[in-house]
Amino acid sequence: MTPTIETKKLVKHYGDVKAVDDLSLCVARGEIYAFLGLNGAGKTTTIRMLLGMVKPTAGEAQVLGTPVRRGEKLVETWQSVGYMVERPHAYPELTVRENLDAMRRLRPGTPPEAVNHVIDQLHLTPYAGRRTSTLSHGNAQRLGLAKALLHRPELLILDEPANGLDPAGIVEIRNLLRELAEEEGVTVFMSSHILVEVARLADRIGIIHEGRLLQELDIDALERRRRRWLRINARDPQAARAVLSSAGYAVNTPSTGSGGKVGELIEPQAGSPSTGSGGGGQSGVIDLLEERAIERPDDVATLLVNVGHAPTMLKVEHEDLEHYFLRLVGVEETTGK
Repeated sequence: MTPTIETKKLVKHYGDVKAVDDLSLCVARGEIYAFLGLNGAGKTTTIRMLLGMVKPTAGEAQVLGTPVRRGEKLVETWQSVGYMVERPHAYPELTVRENLDAMRRLRPGTPPEAVNHVIDQLHLTPYAGRRTSTLSHGNAQRLGLAKALLHRPELLILDEPANGLDPAGIVEIRNLLRELAEEEGVTVFMSSHILVEVARLADRIGIIHEGRLLQELDIDALERRRRRWLRINARDPQAARAVLSSAGYAVNTPSTGSGGKVGELIEPQAGSPSTGSGGGGQSGVIDLLEERAIERPDDVATLLVNVGHAPTMLKVEHEDLEHYFLRLVGVEETTGK
């Protein structure tokens, strides 16, 4: 099956700066693909090249099986693409409804009733008669998404779709994108810095750093690569550490935080265990990183119970996507670790 998006050795230079360097990626039809990277990593430049807004220095890109070349009229292809890049734009003196109707007229074949449908879909009904200059950041973002969805595209290319939305709005957009992918087969290619949402939403992720694709993997592969550890709370942590050490376990004491799992939005140093032990550790908390402890926590519990130091908490923790990402791009050392 032809991929929805495919790039081959895509390159973009701005003078001496390599914004995108030898980028090859592939996005299958009907999947939600999250494109992750630090600010300046090349995400938006890549999206602009996919949309024909920026001419590549080298390499090629295809969207819906059609080569993207700036200046060519790819009308049929673009009629099947919805997009939102960086800040959504609107005519400030027109209402939400008028803005959407103006966009509808630029999309031949889009029926008038599509405007009401997308207003309802993005929960913009209370604001339909308002001038867009009066909208909050979050509702302006909803309007941008409504424009992208107005003509029911096969492919959505979204740059930070949850930007400016409140927590309830983020959940609504997550559910909407998942529904579009699962029920209508829409492909979603999105950049995002809200990694908690990526972990809940994406089928596959690509991580770009300094213009180069570091890794491309599905969520199952991510699960296998994330670090794990057994976290233990004890009323007498010093005694528990001594018991575990005498039994041959390598005992680690986290310096801060309570650990992170995919789906938690926490401070950078709290999502993975400390690699050392000693002073400054979190009171009463012990981490065991060895596979035998992680796979058989009941053995650890039995050991502590038998010597009179029963754990008050015993739990296998997982590295969250935020920490996996920071570790992969080499930023972990600067986050207090």
